[in-house]
Amino acid sequence: MLSAEAIKKIDYELTKYPANQRQAAVMSALRIVQTERGWLSKASISEVAAYLCMPDIAAMEVATFYNMYDLEPIGKYKITVCTNISCMLRNSDSIVNHLQTKLGVGFGEVTADGKFCLKEGECMGACGGAPLMTVNNHTMHEFLTPESVDAILEGLK
Repeated sequence: MLSAEAIKKIDYELTKYPANQRQAAVMSALRIVQTERGWLSKASISEVAAYLCMPDIAAMEVATFYNMYDLEPIGKYKITVCTNISCMLRNSDSIVNHLQTKLGVGFGEVTADGKFCLKEGECMGACGGAPLMTVNNHTMHEFLTPESVDAILEGLK
């Protein structure tokens, strides 16, 4: 069941849409539940769908389309590196290689201690700050170098 805190936050999101368009808040509701639980199980997605009075499959379509939703448990910190053209042209491959070596995991893998998950990301809309990465979908770091990545990782420990 959705927690009281999640319901309160989803209800706030619902105020942004007409009362007969509850499904419009699906992205926000999924984000709220994922932030609370760490990932989205099929049961979690169904709970969101039920609360928003929409078919389970419609909520599942949203959750599976966007890469910011995690459909399986991930590490405490999800590091998503942009590898699209602007970042690639500004050496995101060296950042990826550095992270993979430092963490000992590839894309889609979780470190043995369960602390970090490394993901490849699509364009994050901040090409002027390339290369860049996000931590847990909420904190963006731009103009990355191997040294700045090390400092960011150290700050997460």
